[in-house]
Amino acid sequence: MTEKKIQLSIGGMSCAGCVASVEHILQAVPGVDSAAVNFVEHTAQVAGSISAQALIDAVIAGGYEADELKGTAAEAEEKEAAEFTYYRSLLKKALVAGVVAAPLMAMMLFGLMPMLDGVGRLFWAVVALASLYVLVYSGGRFFTGAWQAFKAHNANMDTLIALGTGTAWLFSFLILLWPTLVPPDARHLYFEAAVMIIALINLGAALEMRARGKTSEAIKRLIGLQVKSARVVREGKEIDVPIEQVELNETLRVRPGEKIAVDGVIIEGRSHVDESMISGEPMPLEKGIGDEVVGGTLNKTGSFLFSASHIGKDTALARIIEMVRQAQNSKPAIARMVDKIAAVFVPVVLLIAAITFLIWFNFGPEPKMAYVLLTTMTVLIIACPCALGLATPISIMVGVGKAAEYGVLIRNGEALQRAGQLTTVVLDKTGTVTEGRPAVTTIIPSAGWDEEKLLNVAASIETGSEHPLAEAIVAAANARGFSLSSVDGFEAIAGHGVRAQVDGARVLLGNRKWMGDHSIELNDLSEVAAGLAAKGETPMFLAVDGVAAGIVAVADPIKGDSKAAIARLHKIGIKVVMLTGDNAATAAAVAKQVGIDEVIAEVLPADKSAKVAALQAKSEVVGMVGDGINDAPALARADVGFAIGSGTDIAIESADVTLMRGSLHGVADAIAISKATVRNIKQNLFGAFIYNSLGIPVAAGILFPLFGILLNPIVAGGAMAMSSLTVVTNANRLRLFRPEGAQQ
Repeated sequence: MTEKKIQLSIGGMSCAGCVASVEHILQAVPGVDSAAVNFVEHTAQVAGSISAQALIDAVIAGGYEADELKGTAAEAEEKEAAEFTYYRSLLKKALVAGVVAAPLMAMMLFGLMPMLDGVGRLFWAVVALASLYVLVYSGGRFFTGAWQAFKAHNANMDTLIALGTGTAWLFSFLILLWPTLVPPDARHLYFEAAVMIIALINLGAALEMRARGKTSEAIKRLIGLQVKSARVVREGKEIDVPIEQVELNETLRVRPGEKIAVDGVIIEGRSHVDESMISGEPMPLEKGIGDEVVGGTLNKTGSFLFSASHIGKDTALARIIEMVRQAQNSKPAIARMVDKIAAVFVPVVLLIAAITFLIWFNFGPEPKMAYVLLTTMTVLIIACPCALGLATPISIMVGVGKAAEYGVLIRNGEALQRAGQLTTVVLDKTGTVTEGRPAVTTIIPSAGWDEEKLLNVAASIETGSEHPLAEAIVAAANARGFSLSSVDGFEAIAGHGVRAQVDGARVLLGNRKWMGDHSIELNDLSEVAAGLAAKGETPMFLAVDGVAAGIVAVADPIKGDSKAAIARLHKIGIKVVMLTGDNAATAAAVAKQVGIDEVIAEVLPADKSAKVAALQAKSEVVGMVGDGINDAPALARADVGFAIGSGTDIAIESADVTLMRGSLHGVADAIAISKATVRNIKQNLFGAFIYNSLGIPVAAGILFPLFGILLNPIVAGGAMAMSSLTVVTNANRLRLFRPEGAQQ
């Protein structure tokens, strides 16, 4: 079975402890390489040589629910509808519990509760039945979840709530039946506390769920770009079929105003296509025969036919959705630390509750049983680690989504956390700082040569090269209508130049070092080349049969926003280094124009990774930005690799972050969003840890000996629910964040 990634929807998770349990269950399945569970989305992403059904069976056997997610628009709509139904259900359950609890709370506050005798016992019998109904209807999910966890040898939030409210109701019911079981002072009934706790927790869960739903807006918008049907040409007829039925290499028709269904290549017709959702460029691009089109983009004017080149999960949009979803599911170091704490949190709380019980039972004042129940129940209720479990993943989800809004696709949570720690950003030159579409600017022939002949020979030898500079030379020759010569024995040496036989002559084309390696005398051409390089042009020497024939110079225009983006990086204290295979003079000229701090030029592709490692050895946290195959090792070596989205697939696959807009502003945006997200995570964790750290001792009664203060279980239930809501609300503040200087 081949390696693949499977997305699962997980049901039955109630707290951070469940995350560790489900991950443990999934990782124990043979063939699983990695598993990451997202508590916010209630999803799991699993990689390995395994079937989805085997994973689903394992999760169900562990006491949870599971189903496979396909990532389609229809599935997203179904999930959203199901979540809204569940939200309404939680509100209804909170309302039912509140209707029972509110009058009881009012009677308690005004001292109107009847005694346990005569008509009073009948009143309490009715309350017992009403509260039992609430526990079953509004709180049934807690007891079911606790039982499932118990069967799987786990303990979770449901365990704490079920123990707390269940014990309160059972104790109260026993006192109602046999008041003489405890002294008169201890005959307090806690029906109203159990019911109010259930009401508050359901209300808190509903409000949390509503706020939590806003965090996945990025995924929802991306999925919304996917079309549901396509018009295909079959047997000469155009028919509409569901998008799932489109086949590879099938011909599709796109009319004006329609979204393009899948990725493909135009085979008939012309149009203008709005690709802003992929590239961020607002202007529609003209498309004709042979041009590629991307699924999810919008056809503006003409109608055309195209052949499907990528379908289903292989389309660019599907890969973007998968990358965002994968990042939202992944965990940085800070999240893994929290997961480890959460995994032992509930068992520790149960131990604290047991110790609290024993201390109050053995050393507490009379009525002992009242104090025992009050403190033990309050510890169980207030300790629920919901806020702790939400603190990190919810901020990561919002942060990754916010980055996607700015055309920055972050592959994993580790990169999101690490980007804010960068001290140095290394930039490739061609296609990163510059447009990556160089053009011939100067032709200097030697004696006995003219411009046309020099360009013709240079273009002829470069027809075998895929280098951007070679393409510029060939394009210049084609523009002049030259008929290029035949080439034999073509050989390219990366970082040096090319050689071949052109019409029987031995031809070399490359940099000064390439000429020196072949003992070519350059004479005055060296000085001319230096002048061109000082202006930012890249001079290439041509030699025929061992004699220098002249120079063909190519310039790559600097991107319009590179200087402003680099200024933004400087403003936040980032050192900017250019790392290029180009000659030192050309690189220095470009660096001077955009304000780069340091230039490392004439670096062979194989050495780029080593240069990044050398910077890391100086305790620099390095981000590398590149767009080519030769940048892939350096992108992988860097602490955070940024691939220009218009670059090669290999560069994008090697990088942690993809800049879909091809602008260096994306680097500054990613760093700013990273810092804001990590700051938000720390705020959430501080709140959650402080809440539990202070709440549990107070609930256990640590203040009672000195101040006579005990925490009411109802207050504990409300505080527990509100703490989660506070974390979610704080995380959603990130949705309003805008990086300073952003170009959106």
